[in-house]
Amino acid sequence: SIGLGEDGPTHQPIEHIASFRAMPNTLMFRPADGNETAGAYKIAVTKRKTPSILALSRQKLPHLPGTSIEGVEKGGYTISDDSAGNKPDVILIGTGSELEIAAQAAEVLRKEGKTVRVVSFVCWELFDEQSDEYKESVLPSAVSARVSIEAASTFGWGKIVGGKGKSIGINSFGASAPAP
Repeated sequence: SIGLGEDGPTHQPIEHIASFRAMPNTLMFRPADGNETAGAYKIAVTKRKTPSILALSRQKLPHLPGTSIEGVEKGGYTISDDSAGNKPDVILIGTGSELEIAAQAAEVLRKEGKTVRVVSFVCWELFDEQSDEYKESVLPSAVSARVSIEAASTFGWGKIVGGKGKSIGINSFGASAPAP
């Protein structure tokens, strides 16, 4: 994982997540903490006809408030939202270890007076299976200020963040190498 520092080029699998997501009829999970990992395992063992991949981190990750086993079943779900039923100013979307970064960024934005929704996007394929109403409830089309955060290639995130959204990721190798 890029988050572990200088483990060398074999530990910068920035293309693997996008490659796994491109596999047909496969569930690709990127859980953020123990709750989401338990949820991903639960789904993996019950969906016997669908292969599952769990991309786990070696990093020490905290339990994040708002994550849940049940949320994983939807693929993507809101872990925090201070918009009180109104349209949030921005939606931050994280996966795996970067969900914590999204939650931290939300706190900074809230101190600046912004209303922020944080979404865990643990499994794209399961989210795609949800009703249009559910998807709209998590990622309202009226909110174009969307930012995805994932320590991997940004390939594919355009369909989630939309044309005006931004994706923070890694699109070249060597990011954890020492500076000259």
